[in-house]
Amino acid sequence: MTIELLHISDCPSWEDTLHRLRVAVDKTLPGTSIDVTLIDSTETAQSRPFAGSPTILIDGADLFPSQGRTGDLACRIYFTPLGMAGSPTQQQIEEALATHG
Repeated sequence: MTIELLHISDCPSWEDTLHRLRVAVDKTLPGTSIDVTLIDSTETAQSRPFAGSPTILIDGADLFPSQGRTGDLACRIYFTPLGMAGSPTQQQIEEALATHG
């Protein structure tokens, strides 16, 4: 299984998302590595299944499927139980990983 976090450099949420993802992976898929990829150009964004920063991919598919991809170097909004946020909650990531695997 390949897990990847796509992000832009100016995204204020990618590091929190990476931490939450690491905790979730350690709980559900121990020993699985996470690749972190900087999306630094429109061309790179358009060539990947990028839906804004941060995007979590499992085997190349968005862990939180959305309305589509973007070529913009922009932040992503997630819908959480507490409202809109720049990152999914710890519980959302864990549940998504559990249902994916």
